[in-house]
Amino acid sequence: EAAVLVIDADEGVRQNSKRHGYMLSLLGIRDIIIVVNKMDLVGYDEGVFDRVKKEYMGFLKKIGATPLMTIPASALEGENIAKKSGKMRWYTGLTVIEAMESLEKRKKPEDLPLRMPVQNVYRFSSDGDKRRIIAGRVESGTVSLGDEVVFLPLGKTSRIKSIEGFNEPARDGVSTGMCAGLTLDEQIYVTRGQMMCKVGEKQPHVSPLLRANLFWMGKRPMEPGREYALRLETSKVPVRLKSIIRVLDCSDLTSGQKNFVERHDVAECILECSNPIAYDLASDIQNTSRFVIVDVYDLAGGGIIVGAPDDPQMDARKQVLKREGEWYGSDIGRDERAQRYGQNPRLILLTGPSNADKKSVAKALEKSMFDMGRKVYYLGIGNLLRGLSSDIKKSMRHEHVRRLGEVAHIMMDAGLIVIATASELEIGELELLKTIIHQDDIIRVYVDSGSPPEKGVIDLELSNDTDACENADYIVGLLKKRGVMFCV
Repeated sequence: EAAVLVIDADEGVRQNSKRHGYMLSLLGIRDIIIVVNKMDLVGYDEGVFDRVKKEYMGFLKKIGATPLMTIPASALEGENIAKKSGKMRWYTGLTVIEAMESLEKRKKPEDLPLRMPVQNVYRFSSDGDKRRIIAGRVESGTVSLGDEVVFLPLGKTSRIKSIEGFNEPARDGVSTGMCAGLTLDEQIYVTRGQMMCKVGEKQPHVSPLLRANLFWMGKRPMEPGREYALRLETSKVPVRLKSIIRVLDCSDLTSGQKNFVERHDVAECILECSNPIAYDLASDIQNTSRFVIVDVYDLAGGGIIVGAPDDPQMDARKQVLKREGEWYGSDIGRDERAQRYGQNPRLILLTGPSNADKKSVAKALEKSMFDMGRKVYYLGIGNLLRGLSSDIKKSMRHEHVRRLGEVAHIMMDAGLIVIATASELEIGELELLKTIIHQDDIIRVYVDSGSPPEKGVIDLELSNDTDACENADYIVGLLKKRGVMFCV
């Protein structure tokens, strides 16, 4: 909410001072206290202080920032830190400590739409407790018993059954800044990283694309094509730099075009996540618009989301959200079916060139898993073409793929592992399936002697020259490794 920005009186306003000021402006921090430190090195000269203050105020004005006050100080000598300085009687304002204590805490944004990122989902089944407690911190808004809520980006809806607290009585509601555990009247699939919002209120954007103002601090430049991790509240997703709109030198506020973002650069850019996330714009709700970028293990950048670019799958995503919001769920939950069947529902999608023998692999896999006692079904897209999709032209590939995804979704809701084959799926069609079915629930297998369409979108590569049963065994091994099948 606030910051103390320190400038060396002896060195004056340097590039780092301007970078720090721009970072605060970028993050939307408006309560800024400027401390001109090391006044002892310039003989406590009021003229030096005035020059530094005038120069820095001129820079801040250009970026639309106005500090609350500017304080001359010497941390080494304790001048104007905790008590008034006897060596700078020309300054009559507050000390650093007084200035910090004078800051007013912002009012909690309770009037804003509800945003509660899910931190975790707890179960105590070993103690005979069947509750699923969804834990998190309310970042904005309020939520009460009986409220209808939606979990994004998946779009599952339910109502608040109870609001739990640790070693305290249950509550009727919670508001901004409070942590709580919630139970729902209908068990739905909720995981860490999802955003709980209230039905009927303004919803966050849901998309893999976001336009951001990014400040880069990494030792290596940020480059298109490399994968990073984006953390926004409790969500963590792989992300790539899709395009750079402009790069700003925040020391002199000049901008230009670059193919990468170097250390200390500020860039306006488009980021693309591996799957959709829920986020707000900085102009709407600050907390759920701020993010950081991790490069391997290093915190390399951060920024705010300022726009939601056009998403090719937006129409499909809206349809899926509507579907989930009006879905008539079974009284048998996903976890109950998984425990009964000894498996987690998945779509195993076999794709590749039209001359690759995907059907033989799919049928061998179905037979192998069926013999193991698994609930599995082979869904060839050709069957849909001759049945459910017989009313549309074969050239309407987008719609055929969408219907394949919706049928697989229904079968997976029944707890089945669905095996599907589709030739020469393009990246956009794979993205469409990821919109209809959550990415984590799709196992993508590429069958060919060549290379898959794009590295990173395929989970397993199989050779068309290998025996179908052997290829099926490779897939079974991957399913076991990922915990799709387990003992009951």
